[in-house]
Amino acid sequence: MPAFSRLIRFLAKDGRTYYGDAILPTGVTDIAKTLQAKVIKGDIFGKHDVTDQVADVRLLLAPLAREDVKTVRCLGLNYRQHAKEVKMPIPKYPVLFYKPVTALTGPFDSIPVAAPALEAKGLDYECELVAVIGKEAKNVSESESLKHVLGYAVGNDVSHREWQMNRGGGQWALGKGFDGW
Repeated sequence: MPAFSRLIRFLAKDGRTYYGDAILPTGVTDIAKTLQAKVIKGDIFGKHDVTDQVADVRLLLAPLAREDVKTVRCLGLNYRQHAKEVKMPIPKYPVLFYKPVTALTGPFDSIPVAAPALEAKGLDYECELVAVIGKEAKNVSESESLKHVLGYAVGNDVSHREWQMNRGGGQWALGKGFDGW
C-alpha cells in the first residue's frame, strides 16, 4: 500500500519537480486547488516515504513523469451509452488500444492539435477514470487485483473520430494517439 493519500507531481516554487502528497485546504476536495504538498522521497512504485518537508506548489504536472510510465493501455467501447453515441456495436470483448507516453499531460497543459487532425472534422474528448497500476500484474485474481493499483486519476481521452474510424486502417492508434493526446 502506498504511503500517500493524494499523489501529485508538481513544479514547486523553489523550481524543482517533486512527487508529493497533496495537502488540501480545509473543506476543499478539488486537488487542482492544491497549494502545498509533503515531498515524497524514494520510488513511488516501491520503497518511498512521505517526508515532513512541505513544498509550495507552483504548477501541477501530469500525475506521473513520462520516464516512470512504460505503457498506457486503454479500453474502448467499455460503456454501452458511448457505443450507442458513436453508432458502433457493443463488442463481445472491450477494445484494447494503446496511447503513447506523449499523451500524458498536466491538468493545465494545452492540448496540441497536429495539422493532419485539422484536415477533417471529428475532434472529440471524453473524461476517463485512469487506474495507475503500481506493480507488475499477470494472471491476477479479481480478489487480489486492487493490491496492484497505485492510485486513480482523471484522464482526458482526446480522439479524432475520422482518423480513428476511417483513416487509420482499422487501428485506433493514430486517431487516439496524436502527440499530446
